[in-house]
Amino acid sequence: MGLLSGLMGNASEVDDSDLEKILANTLIDGEQVEKAYKVVRDMFIFTNKRLILIDKQGMTGSKMEMVSIAYSKITKFSKESAGHFDLDAELKIWVGSDPTPICKEFKSGDNINDVYRIISQHAL
Repeated sequence: MGLLSGLMGNASEVDDSDLEKILANTLIDGEQVEKAYKVVRDMFIFTNKRLILIDKQGMTGSKMEMVSIAYSKITKFSKESAGHFDLDAELKIWVGSDPTPICKEFKSGDNINDVYRIISQHAL
């Protein structure tokens, strides 16, 4: 991920080797990571069972909050593709009755359609 892209809040795909350490004690039997993205230090991970949001906190990032969202709790989701002048794509996910969506931006090289397909496959 480019530094400028990260500072702008755009997501980049995460390498599998980084995920092994972070998810070592989190994934259940039969659960597999399908896609994972990183925005600066925070991550959002799509498995075949749930969406995992990771918020690294503090100066060193050693403190970490991990939130699991069952796909069945996703009430709606949307994607906005990149355009000619707006090079970023955006994913929005609404959970339960919360009126405020979770918003994630993707840089132009990442395929938001893959993520949208994963959510569609599991949430519908």
